[in-house]
Amino acid sequence: MIDYHLHLWNHEESSVWYRLDQVAQYCEEAQRQGVSELALTEHLYRFVELRATVGDFWTRGAHEPTSTLMAEYFDFHSRNSLEEYVTFVQLAKSEGLPVKIGMEVDYYRDQMDDVTRLLGQYPFDVLIGSVHWLDTWQFDDIDNAVQMHQWRMRDVDESWRQYTLAFEELAATRCVDVLAHPDVIKVAGFHASEPEPLWDRMADAAVAAQVSVECSSSGWFKPVAEQYPSAGLLDRLVARGVTFTTASDAHRRERVGAKADELATLLEARGVTELATYEQRRRVMVDLRSAP
Repeated sequence: MIDYHLHLWNHEESSVWYRLDQVAQYCEEAQRQGVSELALTEHLYRFVELRATVGDFWTRGAHEPTSTLMAEYFDFHSRNSLEEYVTFVQLAKSEGLPVKIGMEVDYYRDQMDDVTRLLGQYPFDVLIGSVHWLDTWQFDDIDNAVQMHQWRMRDVDESWRQYTLAFEELAATRCVDVLAHPDVIKVAGFHASEPEPLWDRMADAAVAAQVSVECSSSGWFKPVAEQYPSAGLLDRLVARGVTFTTASDAHRRERVGAKADELATLLEARGVTELATYEQRRRVMVDLRSAP
């Protein structure tokens, strides 16, 4: 098994730190969960190089009630060096720890070419792509009352349609290798009335971009209380021959590799026997249970 979505720092931390012993502890916890390879995938928005690349994009939606929150979010998080992060993960690899150099890349509308050029300057093994906001609305910030109130002010079906469009556009950029938590829009428990056509679009987008899709246990720990992707979306992805990674989206040691066995069982029940691993952004398929 693999865990290809891990963070070194909690969202409550701003300026970050780097410790080999923490990564070693992650690897030890992963091994206890039957996971033998990790990808460290910190959020790209934590780094000043990304802020310099995309600028204050939230000003385009300055009329939104959440635009001020987005500005505050970036002011808090975007304080760290991408060069130092990559150098640190390279060191962890050189020390023999079973980790890959990764990054979680958010979708920035009309700016992904610039993001792609930025990322191309670094020796990443795997890039995972996410949609965490629509314009300036961080729909998955379940601990923020203002963001969650938006769910009661907006049309849920329209929010799902907007998310699906962003997901399609992110996939089409081919900036990333893996699409993370593909239906994270459901995290707070708000579901589209007819999700099937949207699931079809998401699955088609993954196929067209020739990317893998993440099967993640993190949703089991959220209000929605189910894995990403939902069973219906997972069935569509499998039917179209999409390849998969598995992930916990952990932000602390105790959650590394969480429910890895349950994810394996979900995939095996649908005839999936291999996982996608990455080295220098090249995909290598390996046996699901013994990966890598």
